[in-house]
Amino acid sequence: MSNTDFRNRTNPCVFVVGCPRSGTTLLQRMLDAHPDLTVANDTHFITRAAEHRLNRHADPELDGDLVNSVLSYHRFHRMGLDPTEARAAARDAGTYAQFVSRLYNLRATKVGKALSGEKTPDYCRKMPALHRLFPGAQFLHIIRDGRDVALSTLSWASKGKGPGRWDLWQEDPLGCCALWWRWQVEAARSDGAALGESKYLEVNYEKLVAEPERELSRICAFLSIPYDARMPRFHEGKTREKRGRSAKSAWLGPVKGLRDWRTGMSGEDAAVFWAIAGQLLDMTGYGNESYPLDHESSDRVFRCLAWWSDRGRNVKGVIRKDN
Repeated sequence: MSNTDFRNRTNPCVFVVGCPRSGTTLLQRMLDAHPDLTVANDTHFITRAAEHRLNRHADPELDGDLVNSVLSYHRFHRMGLDPTEARAAARDAGTYAQFVSRLYNLRATKVGKALSGEKTPDYCRKMPALHRLFPGAQFLHIIRDGRDVALSTLSWASKGKGPGRWDLWQEDPLGCCALWWRWQVEAARSDGAALGESKYLEVNYEKLVAEPERELSRICAFLSIPYDARMPRFHEGKTREKRGRSAKSAWLGPVKGLRDWRTGMSGEDAAVFWAIAGQLLDMTGYGNESYPLDHESSDRVFRCLAWWSDRGRNVKGVIRKDN
């Protein structure tokens, strides 16, 4: 462990968020390789186990039902904590935030580190609630070209997974992906702006892959931790390449060009995506382009935007299970 003084930091100290398929796991693994920081992977439990309470209270009072809801949550095991230790952390904890903070302290202690954080992509839509629970926590929002996100999502989502839960998926999966990406990224950017630059940092996926040392140094400066050369080498000794494995399951390091919409997306699909989310692509640094829309693609755009206007804004109840 480094000599950096972390005594005044409260865990969880950092949240990695972003639209799913944007590189959140890559960033999580890089951060987790730091000698002072461990970052849990997709536990989801903080907001979901206490959702109804958090709708009424910024920091709910802790009771036995809430403790049980956390420990029985189906992804809680990803914290890597002994159930007895986890339950003991609830003793004398007056609020939910105190209990959760102790859980992340336990996780850090188990791996010999001082700081502990969380990577759950969906938290890009939960930042205000998380900020109320943990005012000192910082947020890293990783953003990737939405068209490449769409290519990845098309091979990952299904009727019961990700944007596949929206009924629009059956009619126009690509258009659905454009709305999905726009919804997630816009929410995070809006809430992040409200948090301010000391609490919120946007990370460009393409830059992280192309220049990992430079981007990680910038991230470490934001987090007030020293950069460590082990971070971009997180994969060393863990890579398990095998035909058919994804870059994630193979534990590959930063790899350029895993998805390229320029070669993997039809012209019509590119035009439809741009018509739906082009303004956000421009705002996030992915160019200001224009595409001709023929009658068929115009109809697709109209149907997707009409669906969003009629039903898409009421999607909270649709995205219930883990991605």
